[in-house]
Amino acid sequence: MDKTTENAETTNADEAREERLASRWRKPLVLYAATWATTTFVGFVFYGGGSWLGAVLFSVPLMIILTAHELGHYWQTRRYNIPASPPFFIPFPLPPFGTLGALIRMSGRVPNAKALFDVGVSGPLAGFAATLVFLAVGLANSTLVDAEPAAGEALVFGEPLLFRWASLLFFDRSDPTQVLTMHPTAAAAWVGLFLTTLNLFPMGQLDGGHVLYALLRRRAVYFSTALFIAAAGSVFLFERWNWLAMLFLIALFGLEHPPTADDSTRLGPLRTAIGWGALALVAIGFTPNPIDVESEPPEAEKSVFFRKEKTERATDADFATQKANFRDERGKRAKSWGVFNENSTKTTC
Repeated sequence: MDKTTENAETTNADEAREERLASRWRKPLVLYAATWATTTFVGFVFYGGGSWLGAVLFSVPLMIILTAHELGHYWQTRRYNIPASPPFFIPFPLPPFGTLGALIRMSGRVPNAKALFDVGVSGPLAGFAATLVFLAVGLANSTLVDAEPAAGEALVFGEPLLFRWASLLFFDRSDPTQVLTMHPTAAAAWVGLFLTTLNLFPMGQLDGGHVLYALLRRRAVYFSTALFIAAAGSVFLFERWNWLAMLFLIALFGLEHPPTADDSTRLGPLRTAIGWGALALVAIGFTPNPIDVESEPPEAEKSVFFRKEKTERATDADFATQKANFRDERGKRAKSWGVFNENSTKTTC
């Protein structure tokens, strides 16, 4: 074989490799772009009061949180040479999230428990770190207002303990007649916190299921089964029917986690502490009653809310003017988008 033939074969092999790489990433990138579009659309309609500025202040933080989460997983699959697809984001052009999250397909068995742990925990921790940053920024730009009957329907967000504690760093929440009206970035952080802790539930193929299996190995199924039974019982006892679909999907994929190629690998004290700490985030970051639509002032435990637009949409200029002119009950300049009464022609978040 002469040198010219060798060069031609090398070129062809490089071109084939590049084509496979492009084909591998084409669909994930299209879905990623579509998810940017759907989260921005939901931000425009629900969180931005019809303003593109408000839409971006919701979608950009949310997509950064979700991207950090998925890249945390993907980086670990590359680190351990686990065959895995790029992240597939799931666009969903309906409120309140604008997305159904994302998934990564792994083919083949994970090499050991340490690799499973790192893959499972890195996504939630990366997303959680980004969430904390945007939660601080969003709460710093949110505002307290007097709870009054809504001009229309109110989108009421339940407060996880972590969200409540963080809000206390910025506001005095002792007055039960006041509610916290979220800035779009705070709403994005709330969504990020909810999705992160939902994924950390220690069941089946959820991120928390990976972490729990790495911690307990084959004993994990007993813990997952007991938790699933308790969750199902709570759904029926407290009539939280909106969680039935989630429980069905978990049961469909199975509560028993498949073993790794080497379950004997020890995690060590640091990973063990991080693992139990990550699972404990569920207790302070999750709320069983996340979102309600109400026409009355929200109750104390659901004091984070935003009023839905009832009339014409505000332009960006109107949005900026309303923000600049609005004053809270103490006569101070509001730090966030205003909440207007039923006589207002435009309602913003």
